Amino acid sequence: MATNLLTPEELSALAEGVNDGTIPVDTGYNTSARVKKHDLASEDSSLGVNVASIDMINERFVRLFRLGLLEMLRSSPRVNPTHVQIVRFGDYLKDLRAPLSVNVVRMNPLRGYSIVVIDPVVVFSSLDSFFGGFGRGVGQLPASRPFTPTETRIINMILDVFFRSLKEAWSPLMEIDFELVSSEINPQFAQIADENDLVILTRFETESGPETHGFVDLVYPYSSLKPVRDLLRSRVQTGDGNEESDNQWRDDLGQAVDSASLEMRVLLGSFEGSFKTIENMQPGDVLYFKKPELARLLINDVPAFDVQVGALGTQTAVQIDRAVIPGMQ
Repeated sequence: MATNLLTPEELSALAEGVNDGTIPVDTGYNTSARVKKHDLASEDSSLGVNVASIDMINERFVRLFRLGLLEMLRSSPRVNPTHVQIVRFGDYLKDLRAPLSVNVVRMNPLRGYSIVVIDPVVVFSSLDSFFGGFGRGVGQLPASRPFTPTETRIINMILDVFFRSLKEAWSPLMEIDFELVSSEINPQFAQIADENDLVILTRFETESGPETHGFVDLVYPYSSLKPVRDLLRSRVQTGDGNEESDNQWRDDLGQAVDSASLEMRVLLGSFEGSFKTIENMQPGDVLYFKKPELARLLINDVPAFDVQVGALGTQTAVQIDRAVIPGMQ
């Protein structure tokens, strides 16, 4: 099969023609176009879950979780949430090393399964605190080392506090129930999503001593929160409105409103006239109008009351007769 290739001389002549302008290069092709890579198999996270609302849920959760741990361990470890991240599930798993307490949970009525991952440092420091220690952690463990029954009991106690706190943190938005499905020590066995699927990751960093740092991860599949994205967009109230600070703020606001200054005017009557009549008015002209039975009291130019005009001592006064109903002036 013959191939029609340009000779080196023809290629050189073509290049010289392009350089000196004798051969036009503007032939209608858009050479400034740029290509943006798009993976059709991935899910777009730019339109969907409002992670700011998840941050608000997590802030409320941390306060409750600390109190729960204090009641259980008689010590209060520091728990700090990190900003919510949307990552691929495969990328998240790459950073994890066994053994870990990997707990697959069902959060009804959300779809699918979520996981709660507890660092062994948290498990052993909690175990030490529970039996009267100072919350010391543990060094590197073999990857195949399982948790003992006592350690498993501590993990279940932590999960119980975790679930109760998270349920209350979600309560202003919706009621959720937790069901522990399975527990693993290797995160590779907790396949709640495909490697390329997006998940919503929140890491709660814990500190029970100067050198005892651990973490607890909560991972939602992105698809599980999409059905409630409208609720998340409306944002979540961080309190129920009955806290002492809220009541104090409400009282201060009420006092500030009570002392606000308002302008009141009494309208004795009104009439309509043409522009020409007003233009030709001279000092001494008399305007006739029908006086209404009651005058109108306006507050900041808003009709508020119908009043009777009279005198009280040496001063002119008004007596409120009835309130003006909006829309029926």
